[in-house]
Amino acid sequence: MRTRIAIAVAAVLFLLVGGGAVAIALITESPSLHAGEGRSIVEEDDDFGTVEVYTVLDDGSLDPEADGLTAEVWETFVRVATLDFAAEVMAEYRAGDAPDSDTLAYVYQTDDPDYWVLAANLATSSDSQQLIATLIHEYAHIITLDTTQIGEQTSTCETFQLSEGCPEPDSLLVAFEERFWSPYGDAAPDADNDDADAAWDFYLEHEEDFVSDYAATNVVEDIAESFMTFVLEDEPEGDSVAAQKLAFFWNEPDLVAIRERIRTEFGDDLGLAD
Repeated sequence: MRTRIAIAVAAVLFLLVGGGAVAIALITESPSLHAGEGRSIVEEDDDFGTVEVYTVLDDGSLDPEADGLTAEVWETFVRVATLDFAAEVMAEYRAGDAPDSDTLAYVYQTDDPDYWVLAANLATSSDSQQLIATLIHEYAHIITLDTTQIGEQTSTCETFQLSEGCPEPDSLLVAFEERFWSPYGDAAPDADNDDADAAWDFYLEHEEDFVSDYAATNVVEDIAESFMTFVLEDEPEGDSVAAQKLAFFWNEPDLVAIRERIRTEFGDDLGLAD
């Protein structure tokens, strides 16, 4: 299957870092998965250049062992997703250092869609608040695109087509799409859109509907950006479409529990108070 590059843009951090959104990430093709087998592997990545490849072991640790900022990024992801989740779901971690890239991080499925790869750009990872927000976004992609939510790719999908497969009728993504994207009809970017210009034009037409300009890329990025905002911000007031998107998550007890866990874990890092 063709993999989606899921890129985080922590635009909602303006309340936490004093103004201004971070750069929107670019979309690139992902390299194929290679296991570490106890030795350090270096590969070329289309966006990050040279990357170090680490295998995620059954206990959630890395092989080979990472250090410095490379280890810090992985440890932050584990804190976002939990060690049990990382051990069960993550197959590989890739770390590059590309200061000229706007890409912060991305996730994609391996050939076995039950397992995922995280790739991170160390050049954009030193800001802890931005890093946490980015990894929450990437975590959102995994929990909304995993095999409990997305079925196999078919030519007769009864919901809508994604490169990852066919969203199940009772999935979070279908509920989100039906409520917030279907009303736009053919005017909305399609679910696999990666045209930044089209997304920007759409955002300008519906600015109050989105938590960030990057969220207007497609429904997959919108749900991830909205989830990130749901975790980081207080319960919304008002009835704007953007506020309704956050309320969508407040109606999901499992997601509220995830929010509370992450906010407790990173309360000191982000200055959060519940």
